[in-house]
Amino acid sequence: MEIQKILESLEKGKITANTAKKMLSLYSIEEIEGIAKIDVNRRKRKGIPEVIFAETKTLNEIKKIIKITLEKTNSVMVSRIKTSDYQKIISFCKRLKIKIKEGKKSSSLLLYKKPIKFYGGNVGIITAGTSDIGVAEEARLMCEAMNCKYITSYDVGVAGIQRIFPILKEMIEKEVDCIIVAAGMEGALATLVSSMVDIPVIGLPTSVGYGYGEKGIAALASMLQSCSLGLSVVNIDNGIAAGAIAANIANRTFRKTPKGK
Repeated sequence: MEIQKILESLEKGKITANTAKKMLSLYSIEEIEGIAKIDVNRRKRKGIPEVIFAETKTLNEIKKIIKITLEKTNSVMVSRIKTSDYQKIISFCKRLKIKIKEGKKSSSLLLYKKPIKFYGGNVGIITAGTSDIGVAEEARLMCEAMNCKYITSYDVGVAGIQRIFPILKEMIEKEVDCIIVAAGMEGALATLVSSMVDIPVIGLPTSVGYGYGEKGIAALASMLQSCSLGLSVVNIDNGIAAGAIAANIANRTFRKTPKGK
């Protein structure tokens, strides 16, 4: 039974509130041939779109999940796509006449049917180096999927600390609601940014680095042990999580302030 019919049945007294609740709960899950159970109502419930973790799935599984998900929702994120599958997925989506948004140096895609409108909050996204851009772009695509506006500035790390000041000034002037800082190596940029602004900062450690504390371990440890309050941290290379929490903060702030009216 579709949501509209469930609500009509409840209104007419044909079913109880508890029955309607159970039916709506069941309606939110779409099973795909024993491969996956898609949370098709996540967007309505949490404001976060469905995300397909492509790294561990076959190309055929990814295609099936994309097709079914977009039959039920307007958009879906596909993250960590294997290099060998990337162009094949793009070709498949073009055949379905789905709009595709790619990120710079990113292995993720944002797929949607109708244009995504930017009516939410405003997120700033910064990277320490050019090697961090792919992960930052994953976060940007998630913010876009959640209707957020964004300001990006890449390669402004502490190796040339003077580069950070103009973009922070711009972000403060444009009243961003949250800032994502992607950084590898020692991950110092997140602490620096957090110490300079009165805005929530999401530290996004990246697997850039070598030797002692390689593969993002040093960046993660540095951000977790930061002396600067107001800094929260997600897992290494987890641009999806950084984008989701930043967009949730921004959208909630947007709804609660006069500019969100």
